[in-house]
Amino acid sequence: MTIRMTIDTDPGQSMAAPPSYEAALSELESLVASMEGGQLPLEGLLQGYRRGTELLQFCRSRLRAVEQQIEVLENGQLKPWPAP
Repeated sequence: MTIRMTIDTDPGQSMAAPPSYEAALSELESLVASMEGGQLPLEGLLQGYRRGTELLQFCRSRLRAVEQQIEVLENGQLKPWPAP
């Protein structure tokens, strides 16, 4: 699989949020594989690292939301889960 990355000149600009936890995890796994494989130039590595931190934060927030939902279910209550 080939990962194509463009270099943004604005480091504060982030890419779009993934549509789901699974999509974020898949993108993160692909990104890590390409970074470990030495397939990216230095600037690409930096951008990949930034994107990876965004994806990791997204995954952690989704997992926290699921954990909270499970806690509610364990207490015998069902509350709607907040949209991202």
